[in-house]
Amino acid sequence: MGKNLYVGNLSYAVTDAELNELFSQFGKVDSARVITDRDTGRSKGFGFVEMADDAEAQAAIDGMNGKEDHGRTLTVNEAKPREPRGPRPHGGMGRNFR
Repeated sequence: MGKNLYVGNLSYAVTDAELNELFSQFGKVDSARVITDRDTGRSKGFGFVEMADDAEAQAAIDGMNGKEDHGRTLTVNEAKPREPRGPRPHGGMGRNFR
């Protein structure tokens, strides 16, 4: 089983394909995704990379954490499991629904 890596402090210009290419030097990348704002589509400056092999994922963490890309120092570590979210206000119908 592989590992899911958190990649923080990404340049807002980095695409999924560039993130994939950046980490593929360490091994097989199953997926690479830059997280974007739902409303604007603009990058939020972080993403996730899923690597097939634990040893390759650790090599990517060791090789990329603290390295500079697009003028920014990256933060790379093992992603924490997503915590369950509580109920949304107003039944989750959005803030303009009344």
